[in-house]
Amino acid sequence: MTSFVLALFFAPLLALAAAAFADPGRRPRAVAAVRWGAVALLVAAAALIAVFVTGGPESVRLLGAEVAVFSLRLDMISAILLSLVATLGAIVLNFSRVYLDGEARQGAFIGWMSLTLVAVGALIAAGDLITLCLAWAATSAGLGRLLLFYPDRPGAQRAARKKSLVARAGDVALFGAAVSLWIAFGETDIAAIAERARAEGAEGGEGAALFGAALIALAAILKSAQFPAHGWLTEVMETPTPVSALLHAGLINAGGFLLIRFADLLIGAPGVLAALVMIGGFTALFGSLVMLTQSAVKTSLAWSTISQMGFMILQCGLALFPLALLHIVAHSLYKAHAFLSSGGAVAQVASIRRPGPIATPGLGAVGRAFGVALAIYAVVAIGFAAFAGAEGKSPQAIALGAILIFGVAYLLAQGFADAAPAALTRYTALYAGAAAIAYFALQRGAEALMADALPPTPSAGALEWALLTLAILSFGSVAIAQATFPLWSSHPAAAGLRVHLVNGLYVNAVSDRLLGGWSTTRSSRSTQA
Repeated sequence: MTSFVLALFFAPLLALAAAAFADPGRRPRAVAAVRWGAVALLVAAAALIAVFVTGGPESVRLLGAEVAVFSLRLDMISAILLSLVATLGAIVLNFSRVYLDGEARQGAFIGWMSLTLVAVGALIAAGDLITLCLAWAATSAGLGRLLLFYPDRPGAQRAARKKSLVARAGDVALFGAAVSLWIAFGETDIAAIAERARAEGAEGGEGAALFGAALIALAAILKSAQFPAHGWLTEVMETPTPVSALLHAGLINAGGFLLIRFADLLIGAPGVLAALVMIGGFTALFGSLVMLTQSAVKTSLAWSTISQMGFMILQCGLALFPLALLHIVAHSLYKAHAFLSSGGAVAQVASIRRPGPIATPGLGAVGRAFGVALAIYAVVAIGFAAFAGAEGKSPQAIALGAILIFGVAYLLAQGFADAAPAALTRYTALYAGAAAIAYFALQRGAEALMADALPPTPSAGALEWALLTLAILSFGSVAIAQATFPLWSSHPAAAGLRVHLVNGLYVNAVSDRLLGGWSTTRSSRSTQA
């Protein structure tokens, strides 16, 4: 298996060879190198899946005896995410050779893109704390080079400064977590730490393990652009579109991956999980509201990413780790397509025929819509419990499904308000039922797939019930406010709220002032992210 694992890491280096042939006279070689590098990524990923299916989970220690150094772990988590990275990497590399055609620094761009993909692969398959920390820092360094592809642009410099500060704080948090876990468990092997944590809980390692779990959560929050450390992600628009696609569809998920990889440890630290629920839930709501006020396509997508990452952190805080992994895969595929196709989005919107007046739902229509949506969801949940058994239906998963169904309730409200609502309401109700069925089916599938790799969701205690209630009330209130927005949009307070949301509650302005003392010359020399 070692050769297959190493092949996945070093396959992008074939694309790196394009940097040596980037001058106009040798452009055909550069194009060929990029194309074959992308193909090698896909072939290596397919080989990894075949090895995993036939042989099961396995660890490869490349160096170290008593202390694991440069060891790689192939399990269901790494197999899924490595395949995802290989697919997206191949697409982005192939897209880049056309998108950057004629750029003087095309070779350097492809080289740093390839090295960043190698670092991401090493991060996902890291089997020990040392490899994990080194790969974590390497992904930030590679991203920093890509963000400063146009080093003379003030916007790129400002975004790189902010990212550098947040990334360095995340690096320190992860390195501190590695030291704490080594003190607590006397191990650097991640699989051994997870096994002991599952048997003993975080309390088994006393204060050092709990401190390590808290630092892991902090590193994930900083890496995933959670409030208030999110500002840099909305300002990295000066970088080429392939970088945006790689960042929003890949690198930003590193925080969620870190939480999933240490799920056994985090389950033994309920206080840390509670903090993740509150921070992730607030970021999800905040990001989604700001996204609706943005007029620029890529800026709106950036705020969408912040919101989606918040929801993923919320899922991890609720100990729904299989669903969080499923979320990473789905969001990555969607966001890569969204960024790579963003150039034609404006033209497509402009070509759409403008609809006529839209009916405004009243309070009665909104109430009926939410009642119908939740009733449909309840029926589907009961049916799944009766058919497949109730043991897999944790309160956390049921509450998360209720939050997701709130979005369908908004469509139902429009149907109830329409002059001829029967057909629209009927179809929307069918879609609501289909969405509920799909949610429970995907949940059961993800849990079955991850049964041996991730711990089951623990029983909900008083703290978990309080957090679930808070989450449902918060998301429900925002959904109702959105559905009834036409009723109160003319109020002066609504206009003021929109101005505040367009500016992201001025968090970026505060960070700009705090970082104003950093010189532009220093930031342009920085190669960190």
